[in-house]
Amino acid sequence: MSDLFRNLYKFWCSLIVLLLLTGCQTTPARLQSIPQHNAPVALCGTGEMMMQTTLWLSAVPEQEWQLFLRDELMPRFGDTLTSYDAAGKGEARRVVVLLYPPDVDFSAVIERTRDRYRARFNARTTTRIDTLVCAAVR
Repeated sequence: MSDLFRNLYKFWCSLIVLLLLTGCQTTPARLQSIPQHNAPVALCGTGEMMMQTTLWLSAVPEQEWQLFLRDELMPRFGDTLTSYDAAGKGEARRVVVLLYPPDVDFSAVIERTRDRYRARFNARTTTRIDTLVCAAVR
């Protein structure tokens, strides 16, 4: 009879230890994304915080570019616009730089303009780079 109690005692002790150790397991931590409203903040010594958007566009013939510049870009972006020709990966490009106060609606206008460029010139890709900058415009 004592062997039976000893075996039951070992069984119950083992079961209790097993249950206690099972409670020690932890689930892996989930990665948390940074909320959109926690964007980096620029501290400007001079000037004010602005957005600078640079668009890399595939080059098109000069006359077609001038029409797009006149009809699409200048009416929407006017004084905020600078453009120049560049080369990258062995191909010609048009670069457009826009400087403006951070604004979601203005950003959406830029995106729609990119879409019009892609559709009008059958461009496979247009690259957009947004940067928070300090600008002193005089």
